[in-house]
Amino acid sequence: MSLIAVGTIALDNLKTPSGERTDLLGGSASHFAMSAGYFTDVHLVSVVGRDFPSRHLTFFKRRGVDVSSVITGGDATFKWQGEYQDGDFSHAITLKTELGVLQNYEPRIAEKQRSIPNVFLANFSPDVQMKFLRLMKSSKFVGLDSMNLWINIALPDLKALMKKVDLFVANEGEAAALTGEKNLVRAAAALRKMGPPIVVVKKGEHGVIVAGPNFLFGFPAYPVDKVVDPTGAGDTFAGGLMGYLAKAGKVNETTLRRACVYATVWGSFNVEGFGVARTAALKTEDINRRLKAYRNFSNTTI
Repeated sequence: MSLIAVGTIALDNLKTPSGERTDLLGGSASHFAMSAGYFTDVHLVSVVGRDFPSRHLTFFKRRGVDVSSVITGGDATFKWQGEYQDGDFSHAITLKTELGVLQNYEPRIAEKQRSIPNVFLANFSPDVQMKFLRLMKSSKFVGLDSMNLWINIALPDLKALMKKVDLFVANEGEAAALTGEKNLVRAAAALRKMGPPIVVVKKGEHGVIVAGPNFLFGFPAYPVDKVVDPTGAGDTFAGGLMGYLAKAGKVNETTLRRACVYATVWGSFNVEGFGVARTAALKTEDINRRLKAYRNFSNTTI
């Protein structure tokens, strides 16, 4: 079934030990769409500026991503400049952020999109995420992602939003910041008490744990031997997770386990190239080959 997601579309300037790139297609929505679109039809809701290269919108369309609800604002496109130093890929150093069209953005969608059953609130301000969610009239399954910035400056809004979703995705730092728990099992349990029945805590190179009403399980990360650019890996993971669940048409422990395996594989590809270069070039045989390798590595038959 179709999947609709609100998130940012950005132009990134990035430096890592592997080199420098400018005006990369980035943003939470962009990375999400790469993996989610492998499984189902994806509709993006976002905003770009008048300076946004038309080739990027053409790229989305060629991949079958519906960008009819990506509007063009009067300001510049959201831009982020960052750097990963000394081989430390656990976090990026933000050098510059230009919000541009993200300021005063009000999400808009077509009437026919309001009935799409699977909804994802990719990283964005909780205010925008809530406004978008209120536009939907028959959501079946809603996922949510956020980041430390919103935990620090918009915590009440984020907590209100968490009560309205079915699945919450967080990395270990965000889980600890929200709950005060450094133990991720306790943190996941505390997050579930805040509203979402299912919580996925990403541990970066150490894998993921998933907590639900009657289950708790985890998977390791895929062993990538050369990381080029981890920007957007979490969004790519979320896209694989939500995309698979949308395709499956049901959410239970079995489908969540399978979704996590696919999401982990997609996330591992993301870090091997700048921006969306690696994930955009993937073919089914690439996915299947790494899926087989990951199953052997993780000793799972899923």
